[in-house]
Amino acid sequence: MIDERSKELLTFFDTLMDSVYVIGEDFIVEYMSAPMIEKFGHGTGRKCHQLLHDSEEICSWCRAKEVFAGQSVRWEQHIAKRDKTFDLVELPLRNSDGTISKITLFRDITEEIRAKERMRASEEDYRRLFKNIPSGLYLSTKEGRFLDANKALLDMLGYESKEEFLNIDIAKDLYLRPEDRKEFQAMMERDGRVIDIEVEFKRKDGRAIPVMHTSRARYDQEGNVIGYEGINVDLSQRKQMERQLKEAHDFLNKLIMSSPNAIMATDMKGNIIVWNKAAEEILGYTAEEVIEKMNIRQIYPEGVARQVMKMMRSPEYGGAGRLRSYPIVHVRRDGEIVEGNLSAAILYDAHGKEMASVGIFVDLKERLQMESKLRDTQEHLLQSEKLAAMGRLTSQIAHELNNPLYGIMNTLELLKTEVPAQSKRRKILEMALSETVRLTDLLKKMLSFSKPDEEAKQPVDINVILDEILLLVRKQLQENSIRISTSLEEGLGKVYASKNQLRQVFLNMISNARDAMPDGGTLTIKTMSGRDKILIDIIDTGIGIREEHIDKIFDAFFTTKEATKGVGLGLSVCYGFIKEHGGDIKVSSKKGEGTIFTIILPKYLDKQH
Repeated sequence: MIDERSKELLTFFDTLMDSVYVIGEDFIVEYMSAPMIEKFGHGTGRKCHQLLHDSEEICSWCRAKEVFAGQSVRWEQHIAKRDKTFDLVELPLRNSDGTISKITLFRDITEEIRAKERMRASEEDYRRLFKNIPSGLYLSTKEGRFLDANKALLDMLGYESKEEFLNIDIAKDLYLRPEDRKEFQAMMERDGRVIDIEVEFKRKDGRAIPVMHTSRARYDQEGNVIGYEGINVDLSQRKQMERQLKEAHDFLNKLIMSSPNAIMATDMKGNIIVWNKAAEEILGYTAEEVIEKMNIRQIYPEGVARQVMKMMRSPEYGGAGRLRSYPIVHVRRDGEIVEGNLSAAILYDAHGKEMASVGIFVDLKERLQMESKLRDTQEHLLQSEKLAAMGRLTSQIAHELNNPLYGIMNTLELLKTEVPAQSKRRKILEMALSETVRLTDLLKKMLSFSKPDEEAKQPVDINVILDEILLLVRKQLQENSIRISTSLEEGLGKVYASKNQLRQVFLNMISNARDAMPDGGTLTIKTMSGRDKILIDIIDTGIGIREEHIDKIFDAFFTTKEATKGVGLGLSVCYGFIKEHGGDIKVSSKKGEGTIFTIILPKYLDKQH
């Protein structure tokens, strides 16, 4: 049992950093220092093996027997409970009652052992690295001799014998340009190291080899440079790959820049990083203006850039990360809208993270123009077919109806002679006869539509025809509160045409103008001469034509009039006559402001007939 004198001695151990505990011959812990308690917890009164290993068995490495016999022992022991290694010193302590206690000092040497192991492993690694690293390692003197070199450096420079290599003159036999050696040494004296400088060495056979050189100075005790140690990396393959990469890059760049379609690429924030020649031509911005200076959102209408990125991330438009030939519009620098198809893709890095997007825009302007012309041609062909079919039909109907109508008209004329003029029946007969006459006039128009007058064409003066027609209709127009304004160009020239057909065209269009001005207005007739064309404007200040009707007014049987005022053959007939003369009719109108019909006819030239 620890006596008072021993306890006074033990207070000394509380001041030590090392862990200390004391046990009696029964292995029960009688004392623990503060560091011991901190490492293992309170254990006074417990047996030491319970404290150290949570075991009821005496430790396999226990040396208590020797200590209780009066010996002092010291050794290193790993304690599994704390996964640490300790330097153990055990001493016997004689008590005043004749008993012996065992004092054990624990000094934690775990980090020391680990440091030694790391140092040993580091030395082994260094030796292994120096020997096996594929880059050339060396030690050299300041004067220019190698002290050591690994096999990789010998192989790189074409030497089989290490002894031969250690005897070469570095400045003379290694450097392709001796001045590079002097520059290297100046940098070492100034900075004590060089990092990644490119230099050309000579192989044993004299061939040049590009090398990436990194080195540091070695000093003596006074701080003077006595030599160098470093690493040399063969750049031959890298230089070759750089050349191949540059060639591939140049080829790809030429391919992109020469593409007839606009190729654009952006980072994931939309900043433009690629912009080829076609993009410059189609969208009006130069590469210098947009690359790293503009965002792709400025090229699209508002909100479209976000929509495009959303579609690229969706699997519905060509697969996730792709957008296949999607119709889209861009905004040129001058504000013009450019229609086309966009194919785009997201580019990913090695980890699958989005890094950029690239798009190819195909300008469809020419294609759309061709399609528009094709549609126009198809519509004209369809119109021609409709007119031809309608002509055959109306011709048959007119011929079938003419004979019975003339019979009815004759019968009505006979009945008129038998009925007194003052009779109400006479008025009814006259109304029936008037309607029958109107019906025969309609049939004449239908026959004219199906088979125009066969009058021979001749050079005619448009101004003369218009003067004659205006003379006929002037009174009728005045009665409808319509004022006539004319501007007929002198020396207009002539057209090669059928007079009767032109009269019918002008009469029909003036009649339409009159109907369009039920409350009166102004009818303006203008003629103008072009280089090879004559233009006739027929302008009214009437009710105008609705926008949705503009494209239909020349269709057969289309009419905006009431059912009792016409069947819609007038403008169709006019259009057919003018087309047959190699001309055209244009129309522009605003609802409530009036309508302008422009008739265009080729000018008659003496040499063409």
